[in-house]
Amino acid sequence: MSQFTFVNDLKSAVRMDEPITSNPAPRWMKKSVESSSSSANTSRKNSELMSIKKTPSKTPNKSKSPASRSASNTPAKPKTPGGDRFIPSRMSTNFDISHFKMNQENENLDISPTQSDYRKAMSENLHGCDINNVRVLSYQNKAPAPPDGYQNALKVVYSQSKTPMNIRGATRYIPHAPDRILDAPEIVDDYYLNLIDWSFSNILAVALGTSVYLWNADTGAIDQLLDLEGADYVTSLSWVPNGNLLGVGTALGPVQLWDASQTKRLRVMNSHSSRVGAMSWNSHILTTGCRNGQLVHNDVRQREHIVGTIQSHTQEVCGLKWSTDGRYLASGGNDNLLNVYSGLPGQATYQSEPIYSFSQHQAAVKALDWCPWQTNVLASGGGTADRTIRFWNCNNGQCINSVNANSQVCAILWSKTYRELVSAHGFANNQLTIWKYPSLTKVAELTGHTNR
Repeated sequence: MSQFTFVNDLKSAVRMDEPITSNPAPRWMKKSVESSSSSANTSRKNSELMSIKKTPSKTPNKSKSPASRSASNTPAKPKTPGGDRFIPSRMSTNFDISHFKMNQENENLDISPTQSDYRKAMSENLHGCDINNVRVLSYQNKAPAPPDGYQNALKVVYSQSKTPMNIRGATRYIPHAPDRILDAPEIVDDYYLNLIDWSFSNILAVALGTSVYLWNADTGAIDQLLDLEGADYVTSLSWVPNGNLLGVGTALGPVQLWDASQTKRLRVMNSHSSRVGAMSWNSHILTTGCRNGQLVHNDVRQREHIVGTIQSHTQEVCGLKWSTDGRYLASGGNDNLLNVYSGLPGQATYQSEPIYSFSQHQAAVKALDWCPWQTNVLASGGGTADRTIRFWNCNNGQCINSVNANSQVCAILWSKTYRELVSAHGFANNQLTIWKYPSLTKVAELTGHTNR
C-alpha cells in the first residue's frame, strides 16, 4: 500500500503540465505572520495574568446581563447652514463691507440730512443695500420675505387683545412756540383776579384795566365791549356756557351782564359791596364771590336776582367753579380752604354749610376745574406756599391723588379730547405744564411768559 502512495507522489512531482497549486511565501509575508503570532502570544499571556490578579465577585455563579449598546453621540446635521452662537456664519457675512465699516467707524457723525440721504442712495445702488444697516458679524441668515399678498391667519389670534406698538408708542406733536401773541396793556397784575375767559364760539374776553376787549380767534377781529367810568375797574369775567352772555365783575361790587353779540349791557346786579374776583355759571344761575368771603347766587331771569347767599370763607374768594352736571359747586379762598357744596342743575344751593371743607392746601386756592369725563373729580391748585395740585373725589370726600408742581399754581384746565390737564404757574418759570392723568407725568412744558 505504501508503494502505491510513493508512486503517486513521484508522478505528481515530475508532472510539468499541471497548474501550480502552491508556491513559497515571500519574505515580507513571513515576517508579518511571525509578528502577528508573537503579539497574539503576548496578549494571551497578559490576559491570563490579569485574570489571575482579578478579585473574584461575591456571586461567581451569577452572570451579569449584557450591557446595552449606547446611543450614538454624533450630532445631527443641521437642516440649514448657519453659524454657532460664538462663530459667525461665512455664508451670511459680507467681509468686504464689514472691513469697510470697521475702518470707517465714527467718521460720519456730523453730516446733514441731505448728505445722509445721498449716501444712503449711493450705497443702495453700489452695494445693493444700506451699509449702515449691515452687521459686521452675522450669526444667522435673515428670514426670507413672505410672498406678496400673504397674510398670517393666526395673527388675529395673537394680536386681538393687544394694542399695536405703532399706536401705543405714538405721541402727538405739541408746538412749543405760540401761534399768536396779543398785546395786553394795562392788565392788572393781581393773583386773586380772573381776567380772561373763552366762550363756546371761540371768542376770548380780556379785561384791561377799565375796559373789556373781545378777540375772535377765527377771524382775528378785536372789539371793545365796555369801558368803566371813574375809579372802577374790571376784576372778573365769565361766559355763560353755550351762549353769548358775559358776566363782568367790578372792583366796586356791581356785576354787569352783557350781550356780546349785540354789544349791549342787559342789566346790573348789585350783589356785593366789595370787589368780585370770581364767578361761575350754572345754567341761568350766576354765582359770584367777593373780597369779604361771601358767595351770592344770582338768577339772571328774575328782577330780584339774589336767590341765596353763603358765608363760609373768612377771606377773599379767588376760585369758583360749578361742575358740568350742576351737582357740585367748589369755592377756593385766600384762607387756604377749599369748600364743596351740593346743588342741582339750574338751581342754586341754599345750604349755608359746605358738604366738604378741605384744608390740605397751605396757600390760597385759586385754580379749580372739574373733570369732564368724571364729573365728581375736582382738581385744585395752591399758591406759592403750597405749590401742589390735588385731586378730590367729591362722592366720598377723599383726596385721590396729588402732585408737587414746584411753583405757584394760577389756573387749571382739563382737556376734553385727551386724558390730560394743563396748569398755569407763576414764579420761577411762569410755564404752562401739560399733565397725563391719572399717572400725572409731564407731557410738555410751554414757556414764554415773563410773569404769571
